[in-house]
Amino acid sequence: MIDTVRWKETGEKGSLVPGKLRMIDQTRLPNELTYIETDQAEEIYDAIKRLVVRGAPAIGCAAALGLGAVLQNSKASNRKDFVAELKRTSDYFSSSRPTAVNLFWALNRCVSKILESSEENIKRLKLILVNEGISILEEDIQMCRSIGEHGLSLIKDGFGILTHCNAGALATGDFGTALSPIYLAHEKGLKVKVYSDETRPLLQGSRLTAWELHRAGIDVTTICDNMAAQVMKEKKINLVITGADRIAANGDSANKIGTYGVAILAKYHDIPFYIAAPSSTIDMKTKEGSAIPIEQRNGDEIRKINNKYSAPEKVNVYNPAFDVVPNDLISGIITEKGILRKPFLTSIENSLNNS
Repeated sequence: MIDTVRWKETGEKGSLVPGKLRMIDQTRLPNELTYIETDQAEEIYDAIKRLVVRGAPAIGCAAALGLGAVLQNSKASNRKDFVAELKRTSDYFSSSRPTAVNLFWALNRCVSKILESSEENIKRLKLILVNEGISILEEDIQMCRSIGEHGLSLIKDGFGILTHCNAGALATGDFGTALSPIYLAHEKGLKVKVYSDETRPLLQGSRLTAWELHRAGIDVTTICDNMAAQVMKEKKINLVITGADRIAANGDSANKIGTYGVAILAKYHDIPFYIAAPSSTIDMKTKEGSAIPIEQRNGDEIRKINNKYSAPEKVNVYNPAFDVVPNDLISGIITEKGILRKPFLTSIENSLNNS
C-alpha cells in the first residue's frame, strides 16, 4: 500500500526522536512519485495549504506528526514555554485549511495529550507528542481497514462503482475511506469496475484516484465530471461511494466540490449514494451542513491549466473547494464502527456514544 504520510526516524536505529514528517508530494502525481521530508513549521503549513498532502484523514495525520516534528526542535527550557510553543504551532497549522475537521481534531488531541500530562521533562514531553502523532496514524490505518470491511457488504461481483475526488490511500494512512471497500473487494476476487470523476479544477480523481487504482491493478475508467449523468443513464453504475471532509451532526456531509451534484444524479437514477468517513470526521458541534465553513481557493486554479491561462486573466472566478450533500440524499455513512442509517441524528449520536 502507499505510504502517504509517515514518521521517519533520522537518528539512531530504534529511536523515534529525532525524526521528520514524510509525505508524498501529491501535486506531482501522476507523473512523478516524490516525497517531502521536513521538520519545519512553514513547510508543513505550506504542504497542507497547497495540497501536497490532502484528504481529511491524511491532513490530520500530517498535522499531528508535524507537531511532533516541529516541537522536537523546541529550545524551551520549561514546561510552560514548551506548551506555549505547542499551542502557537497548533494554531498556525489550524489556519491552513478551514473545512477538513480532522485537522482540528488531530491538533486538539495532541495538545490535550500534553496538557493532561504532568510531565515536566522537556525531552520526555517531545517523545509523548511524537508518540501521540504516531498513535493517530496507526488508528487511521486500522480505521481504513474497518471502513473497508463494513463497506464491502454493499459490493457485489460485477458492480460498477462511481467515486468523486480521491478518498483512497492518498487521502489517509492506508486503504482510504471510499476506496477501502473497493480494495478489499479486489483482494477477495470480486470483479468491480470503478468510474472515477476527474474532479475539476485540480483533477484529484484523474490524477490521484485513477493513478492509485490503476497501480493496484483495479479496473478503473476516468470520466469528465459532466459525464456522470450519462454513465448512470447507461446503467453502468450500481453504487456511488465518496469520502467526506466534515459531517454535521444531522448527517449533512461536506466533500469535494461536485459531490452534491453527483448525489442528486444518483437520487434521480435510483442509485445508492454512500459517504465513507471515520468518526473523527463527524463534527457534533456543527448541527447542519449550512454551518460548515467552505474553503474558497485561488481563482487561478480555474483560470489556468498547466500554468497557462485557459480563461481571461482578469475574469472573475468563484472557486469553493467543497459543497455539502444534504442528508436526505445519503443512503448511509460508512464508518469504522459500521454503516450508519437514517435518521442520522440518532444513528450518529448512538455511534459516538458507544465508542
